Amino acid sequence: MFSGLVSHPWAYPALEVVHIVGIAMLFGGLLVFELRAFGLGRDLPAALLARLTLTPALAGFGLCAATGLTMFAGQPGELLANPAFRLKLLLIALAGLNALLFHLLGGTATLESRRGKLQCLMSLGFWLAVIICGRWIAYA
Repeated sequence: MFSGLVSHPWAYPALEVVHIVGIAMLFGGLLVFELRAFGLGRDLPAALLARLTLTPALAGFGLCAATGLTMFAGQPGELLANPAFRLKLLLIALAGLNALLFHLLGGTATLESRRGKLQCLMSLGFWLAVIICGRWIAYA
């Protein structure tokens, strides 16, 4: 079923486009939210900004997960053998754990604390590294 995905002339590129849209939604939403931790837009209440930016970020993550799993199903052996892909999966897990801890330990109320800022910085770093690994998959 999924093997035809790889051979169809436009299916895989279409999935990649949707995957990139998901990345833009995810990273863009997080970037705007996390810049608040570093002083930009201090006049915006953190909880309100979170509702505005994190909803599209979660939708973007959903798009990335759905398209990523579909692309993976088309060539699982090749991707599992790829070190950039395996690193990408690890980084996604670390980013998810970081986000879970952020929300469990106070969420937006901790945004301006030292720990909150560090977690925001780590979030941006993890997701930027995920994007880099995603591009590197084609070359590893």
